Amino acid sequence: MGELGEAALLAREKAYVPYSKFKVGAAVKGKSGKVYTGCNIENASYGLTNCAERTAIFKAISEGERELTAIAVVADTPAPCSPCGACRQVMAEFGINEIILMNLKGDKKVVNMEELLPFSFSKGDFTGDGDKNE
Repeated sequence: MGELGEAALLAREKAYVPYSKFKVGAAVKGKSGKVYTGCNIENASYGLTNCAERTAIFKAISEGERELTAIAVVADTPAPCSPCGACRQVMAEFGINEIILMNLKGDKKVVNMEELLPFSFSKGDFTGDGDKNE
């Protein structure tokens, strides 16, 4: 499962999921080599729920890490767990290009950002340098 996969699996156990009971764990690696973990945190007002991936990324950023190299996400799903659209966009924002999708059965799929979120919105879209979507 690797370092990130193991960290994501441990993070999953800390999930706060009183409503869905659907635990998700994530671990993101900074360029410094440090690993930051996150779990999903639900709220009775479901729109305020935070995904495991964003929890891990926001922890890394709040600790001063600015370059993120890889992320692993794991859940009890039939196929490797795939991030939601919001998490995909946040991953794109921070240039994460190795995305490791896993489930509890040991299935694993590694994808890059272009495969996960083609035509992502980026700072180039503000400056006119965002011709990647043509």
